[in-house]
Amino acid sequence: MNNYSLDAILITLIFTLTTTLIYQLFFGLQKHLKLVWFNPMLLSIMVLIPLLLIFNVSFEQYFSATKPLNQLLEPAVVALGFPLYQHLKTIKYQWKIILALLTLSSIIIIILSTFLTMALLALPEIAISLSLKSVTTPVGIALTEELGGNSAITAFAIILAGLFGALLGPSWLSYINVNSPKAQGLAIGAASHALGTATISKISYEHAAYGSLSLIFSAVITALTSPLLIPMLLNLIM
Repeated sequence: MNNYSLDAILITLIFTLTTTLIYQLFFGLQKHLKLVWFNPMLLSIMVLIPLLLIFNVSFEQYFSATKPLNQLLEPAVVALGFPLYQHLKTIKYQWKIILALLTLSSIIIIILSTFLTMALLALPEIAISLSLKSVTTPVGIALTEELGGNSAITAFAIILAGLFGALLGPSWLSYINVNSPKAQGLAIGAASHALGTATISKISYEHAAYGSLSLIFSAVITALTSPLLIPMLLNLIM
């Protein structure tokens, strides 16, 4: 029992330190090179997956070994609320239009994703999974399981949405002349959830505040509307 516990602790330490060092290495390189596409999250995933396959480590083993890092996500997400608090006075005068826009955008995302997936693949399980790609992982996975989707596909789609928003979001919005920090924060928070919001928070506190607001509102709106909207859309299509 003691040997087993010692081995488990050692594995936990090795994986925790390895994943942290890999991420920090790429984070330092991105900061030094100032290249947007040199995203530490993306590059860490590209390194970790081959390592896990080479050493035959299952996802369950990896998840268990990196629990200390996962627990740090909770205070990290809460920290995104600080910029939101700083801009609360401004936001309270605009909350009605913000809520209306985010409600409309969340519904449009679900409708388009469901219709396009069914038109191309005609697989309800995948349609459900992909329609929930623009919310935070815990909310997306919980909704997917409730509606009969595939949680693995949803998790993968959420990661992709976050990465694309983090890599291309600010540049694309600037290219189409959406330069307002408020508009950029709302757009990326709604489409690319926590990963996109964490990325734009480096630009300014205003980006972080509106990104956090959009992230929260979009998750709540999706959680309230998708259990009714997605089955209705599937029944309509099928």
